[in-house]
Amino acid sequence: MKGYWISLYTKIENQENLKKYAEAATPIIKSYGGVPLVRGGKSQSFEGDNFLRTVVWEFPNYQKAIECHDSKEYQKGWALAKDTTLRHMQVVEGFSTE
Repeated sequence: MKGYWISLYTKIENQENLKKYAEAATPIIKSYGGVPLVRGGKSQSFEGDNFLRTVVWEFPNYQKAIECHDSKEYQKGWALAKDTTLRHMQVVEGFSTE
């Protein structure tokens, strides 16, 4: 099954830090097979909390998604924004009805 990073941002105090993180992290995520599915853009909340930004990455499998998150390279990239950004980030295994 594929793996997914789902990040729901609740606070972004410094857009420049977030931009630096994205620039550093994107090639790292892609090197683990990550494909961006959602990265900001228009959204409308119908139930629950309204988030400032939603980001979803798809990985070839759940293990690759975990490996990427736990890698020293990715953690170094995330360090560029983590002090000025608050998000709920989880890795989820995909599902198929087929």
